[in-house]
Amino acid sequence: MSAAFTPKQRMLAAYRGQPCDRPPVAPEFWYYYPARLLGVDMIAFERDVPFWLALKRSFERWSCEGWGAAFADLRIGGMSLRRSETAIGEGRYRETTVQAFAGHRFESTKIYDKREPSAMERYPVTDPEDLSAYLAMALSPEFELDFSAAIRGHTAVGETYLLEYWLGVPFFDWIAEATGFEGAVVWVTSAPQREVEELRERYQTRIIEVLRLAAARTPFESFAVGCSSSCNSLLGPTLWRKLDKPFLTAVTREAHRLGKLLHMHFHGRSRQALEDFVQIGADCVCPFERPPGGDIEGAAGLRAARSALAEAVTFNGNVHTVETLIRGTPEDARREVREIKGAFQGSRRFIIGTGDQVGGETPDENIAALIEEGKAD
Repeated sequence: MSAAFTPKQRMLAAYRGQPCDRPPVAPEFWYYYPARLLGVDMIAFERDVPFWLALKRSFERWSCEGWGAAFADLRIGGMSLRRSETAIGEGRYRETTVQAFAGHRFESTKIYDKREPSAMERYPVTDPEDLSAYLAMALSPEFELDFSAAIRGHTAVGETYLLEYWLGVPFFDWIAEATGFEGAVVWVTSAPQREVEELRERYQTRIIEVLRLAAARTPFESFAVGCSSSCNSLLGPTLWRKLDKPFLTAVTREAHRLGKLLHMHFHGRSRQALEDFVQIGADCVCPFERPPGGDIEGAAGLRAARSALAEAVTFNGNVHTVETLIRGTPEDARREVREIKGAFQGSRRFIIGTGDQVGGETPDENIAALIEEGKAD
């Protein structure tokens, strides 16, 4: 077997279940660790540093594989947008965003903190009666996507890691982006079922339209669908299957029809969804967290996951980011990597990764141990 694989090629081979020189080792370096590596606070990281570049520096630092996301700039015809900032303490400020569309006004606030990623404080829809107007704006047929920044990132990243195009989030999370989690739960469980299903169909149609545009106008090989609260830990499997599984299935099928790969991010407990992942047809799912956040525990849990995924879906993740990487020792990291390698021995469809993003306080020696053990024969 030739060893002349690039990090990106290793990731793509794992997504496709193709032969490779070794399994990819891909810690999820997202916000915290890249900001630490670059020596910037979280406000500067979010506002001033291209995301693809921060990840490139991180993966280059550790000579390992990985994935990241690139985003298009969205413009909606007829919508005006105004932002303002107010200091609310040392190293913190509140950003207020006002969107106006078709006679409606939507105001939201977000808190920026030098120590933490930005977080929503107030969502744009606080009155349920305003939801339909807000979603009409979000689904307006008069929209434009500017892919230029995403394409520049893809070109600059090259073979360093797998940069994917970010399609967005599942249907429930899209509603939650307007109302917050509680408001979304209330709406999807109290609105007429036909209304919910019709809106999901409209959102699905829009995301598939975006997918087709990105596939035609950009060089991305893989597309990602994210996850905030659309998972079994918060929605439960019944509601998740009803609301988001049909959406994910349709988007995955379209990606495959276009010759593209589809990567799903799925937080929290995933054991009850393993067969669903196969039915959806996703090429890769991450991060298969360990307890207490997830439920893929130890060698037995990993073997069960492999069996359920049936060599049809690529497994990515599982090294515990808190108990092992932050609080543990290098040997703890090596042990969990060995468990993953042992459970997936002989498989082409696994990536040694982390249970979500690596924390900024993670000792370098633990990251080094994870990567060294992952690369070892």
